[in-house]
Amino acid sequence: MVSVPEVNLNSGKVIPTIGLGFWLTPEDQAANIAYEGLNAGYRLLDSARIYKNEQGVINGIARWLAEDPEHRHRGDVFYTTKIYDTEHGYSETKAALNNSIEKAKKIGYIDLVLVHSPQSNYEKRHGTWMALQEAVDSGKVKSIGVSNYGIKHIKELLAYPDLKFKPVINQLELHPWLTRTKLVEFSKSQGIAIEAYSPLTHGKKLNDPDLVRLGKKYSKSPAQILIRWSLDKGFIPLPKTVHTARLAPNLDVFDFNLTNDEVKLLDQKDEDLKFCWDPTVYPLDNEKREDA
Repeated sequence: MVSVPEVNLNSGKVIPTIGLGFWLTPEDQAANIAYEGLNAGYRLLDSARIYKNEQGVINGIARWLAEDPEHRHRGDVFYTTKIYDTEHGYSETKAALNNSIEKAKKIGYIDLVLVHSPQSNYEKRHGTWMALQEAVDSGKVKSIGVSNYGIKHIKELLAYPDLKFKPVINQLELHPWLTRTKLVEFSKSQGIAIEAYSPLTHGKKLNDPDLVRLGKKYSKSPAQILIRWSLDKGFIPLPKTVHTARLAPNLDVFDFNLTNDEVKLLDQKDEDLKFCWDPTVYPLDNEKREDA
């Protein structure tokens, strides 16, 4: 079984350098995928309220921990969920958080809660962050962060007059065809780590000739090359699968590194190509939508 390295967050906590995503994983499959993922070596499991599979993921974690309580401990697993756009606002987020915390009772606490995107308004985003900060103070949530936040959204958050905890993570769609260099560099300059979702391009670019060539060089698949690219860029990639046979191969990426030239070669494919939504362009209250 692969042992996944960890990196430090600005909260003082540590996070595994690769995780298992649960977007589009059906609730009735989530528990088994989480359980088998942990058996394969994953220690970071990424869910969200809008995914409607939080309970399944938690049940899978609880099952895995209960099988060997002498050697498996809650601190071995890093569980993430997210507050969706329609749950922004202080009272709305408190209610959503209480629901997620109640589901997580089997495992004691939630390691990380992210604001799923900035798509509301200043008052609601601010209220959400205040509720998240209170959850950290309560001990029921260990760290908080954001997802799909652009530079302007991060600046807005960091300027809150009652800011107590900075975001530890900005989770973004990232792959060689979407490198978001300025946003990544700004986030890192603020001590915010980067998670990369859709690192495998939804499978759309796995036939790319350079990926195929590098795969042959390192005896790896194109998917493994893409995951290694994320790791070599300093990202925390979150590959997802509902096929248990693919769990272990997606972790088999710690026995090689791409060269600097190979990373740059893949960087040069950047064409601002998005396979998902893009809330990073969502306007602040006094702005017009950039993509309108």
